[in-house]
Amino acid sequence: MHVVLFEPEIPPNTGSVARLCAATLTPLHLIEPLGFKIDDKHLKRAGLDYWEFVDLRVHKSWNDFVASARPHRLWFFSKRAVKSYTTAEYSSDDFLVFGPETRGLPQQLLDAEPNVALRIPMMGTGVRSLNLSNAVSIVLYEGLRQLGKT
Repeated sequence: MHVVLFEPEIPPNTGSVARLCAATLTPLHLIEPLGFKIDDKHLKRAGLDYWEFVDLRVHKSWNDFVASARPHRLWFFSKRAVKSYTTAEYSSDDFLVFGPETRGLPQQLLDAEPNVALRIPMMGTGVRSLNLSNAVSIVLYEGLRQLGKT
């Protein structure tokens, strides 16, 4: 599996996701523009000393990502999606795509492939969204569970 962060904005979230990817041997794709510099001290601190273990791939744009990564299947995660992430049958070459913290994935991505747009259900009415690194953890570990890797 692959984790894709589309235009991430908050360094500690990306650092936490990087640590998760190092722990699960999952490639991490970052799609620019980023809301920080890759050498940001907060990003490094959140990833601790695990950066050398991260298979990190940075892409200049969405089109660059698609052209270079050639994803077999994309799953888009959004609070605006209808289907739950638990309804998907994940495969080892899937790409799990998450949007920026303040605005989520662009609507045109979700509209273009509504059958692969998934959400993490939230029962509380006063909560707008989950933390990005928490959302990635929930979904990635469900995929790994389905693949017998947990």
